[in-house]
Amino acid sequence: MKKQYNTRAILVSLLICGFVGMFSETALNIAMTNLMEVFRISAATAQWLTTGFLLTLGILMPLSGLLLQMFTTRQLFTGSLISLIVGTGIAALAFNFEMLMFARVLQAVGMGLLLPLMFNTILVIYPPEKRGAAMGFVGLVIMFAPATGPTVGGLLIEYLTWHYIFWFSLPFLVIGLGVGLKYLENVTEVSKPRIDLLSIVLSTIGFGGVVFGFSKAGEGAEGWGSMVVVTSIVVGLVALLLFILRQKFMNDPMINLNVFKHPMYVVGLLMVLSCMLIIMASMIILPMFLQTGTGLSVFITGLMLLPGSALNGILSPQVGRLFDRYGPKWLVVPGLVIVAIMLWFFTNVSPASSVAFIVALHIGLMVGIAMIWMPAQTNGLNQLPPELYPHGTAVMNTLQQVIGAIGTAVAISILSGGMEKYLNGSAAPSEQAEIANAITAGSQNVFLFTMIIAVIGVVIALFIRRVVVSSKAMNSMH
Repeated sequence: MKKQYNTRAILVSLLICGFVGMFSETALNIAMTNLMEVFRISAATAQWLTTGFLLTLGILMPLSGLLLQMFTTRQLFTGSLISLIVGTGIAALAFNFEMLMFARVLQAVGMGLLLPLMFNTILVIYPPEKRGAAMGFVGLVIMFAPATGPTVGGLLIEYLTWHYIFWFSLPFLVIGLGVGLKYLENVTEVSKPRIDLLSIVLSTIGFGGVVFGFSKAGEGAEGWGSMVVVTSIVVGLVALLLFILRQKFMNDPMINLNVFKHPMYVVGLLMVLSCMLIIMASMIILPMFLQTGTGLSVFITGLMLLPGSALNGILSPQVGRLFDRYGPKWLVVPGLVIVAIMLWFFTNVSPASSVAFIVALHIGLMVGIAMIWMPAQTNGLNQLPPELYPHGTAVMNTLQQVIGAIGTAVAISILSGGMEKYLNGSAAPSEQAEIANAITAGSQNVFLFTMIIAVIGVVIALFIRRVVVSSKAMNSMH
């Protein structure tokens, strides 16, 4: 008999905590200028609040497959929440940059444990035919929380101080912990996987180096030419290559690369990564274009991007239900076509484009993403046998962090390149109107690049087909 879980209560506790964690991640981004004044730090130093967060996630995510096997669900949940609550508490009280930085690392540790735990738990407690809807709710959290961050953060900073971003989050985390401790059960078997220190070191240097290198490339004046950037990316890639070779020849690997033998998992992974790249690139370029190119305030920019992101979140559970009923193809292919069309329109935006037009394009883009992300991800994970669930989610979550860092860096490089080229040919490069035109030219190039990614995605998506979960996999879940 399959064990009965209180799936609703378990899902609610995981979603509350996930939502708050993702919310504070982006809410702080809008406070960067404010923090630079308060702490008297440079933009490059302030950027560490984001880079440090991403770096911690990039290092922790690959270990998640191992941790999910070593500890019970409740132990991991409690550990992740204590880390989130303590981190959020310290951040709320922070009076200098170092204290806030330490708090961010603690928060990232909490999120790094919580996200893989959330995916893995859903795979275990929901049967395949109901997973789409459950994963849809995760989609709601992953998309809607970062979207509300800048808007709510902007409001809190306008009327209170940046500390309230964290004071606002704390009670929700405590409630989430309470609900989780009451209803969350241990859903996985604890095994004693062999801990291979060399794998951990290689994965930390590998993923850490790549994320750090690309994050650095996206922020400095030197960009890709900086020795730090080149060295950390090269060292990271070499370490990753050694890590992959080591996993292939181990009996009990830290990340089981057999997940790549499942074709629908690979297709799903490629879809998710292309979505992540498109979102990260447009999430960083659009606000810059709206603020510098069209001269809108931070708060107005946040409000303009809210409808699309909110709709994306609200649609995710509906898309999940449609996936459960009809499978992935009829959602993913049209979704990618919509995304490609919206990005094509975005390549023509200018300071003269109306607010309504930009909001409409952003809504279209986010609706398209909602149709791709969760169906592709769920379909891919459905193909894996249960013993590969922790590894499948570890690979997906890790590569999303890596591609997020890469997407941001590449987008900023393309933007800077386009601006430089425009200003070099300009008669009055220091005039505000010309700077606005330059950022428009750069932004259009970024949208062209993401449109090409979307078109390649359409081609890959044609190969997606519904995974029928085998009776063997079903039996091993009972």
